[in-house]
Amino acid sequence: AMIDRWQPDAAGKLPGQSGADAKVNGFCRFAADKESGLFTLRTVKPGRVPTRDGRMQAPHISLWITARGINIGLQTRMYFEGDDVSDDPLLSRIEQRPRVETLIAKRTGDGEYRFDIRLQGEDETVFLDI
Repeated sequence: AMIDRWQPDAAGKLPGQSGADAKVNGFCRFAADKESGLFTLRTVKPGRVPTRDGRMQAPHISLWITARGINIGLQTRMYFEGDDVSDDPLLSRIEQRPRVETLIAKRTGDGEYRFDIRLQGEDETVFLDI
């Protein structure tokens, strides 16, 4: 996946936006390319958000993956390389610490990231039971 992050101006407004909205929430649905398995998501990089009990989560995008042969959707998250994720409540619960890396999108350019989802095998992405 590639994430493009548009830079807000000094007032926190994004290009073409009439005002900053801290409560922006979105949903999208799309299919990956049948041949390559690649997809591109263009969005605003999210900020930190609180959990129900007020603890702050690191910036992330929640993903739900469905495919032929997967009877239930697989839930995971994508975090961003370079962000401080040390105090993220969900990541801190992952007992096998090296597996946390499977949830970190790698920076490929200014505001661009690559996130590989592996359904099985070596470096299988961490999937969440929520």
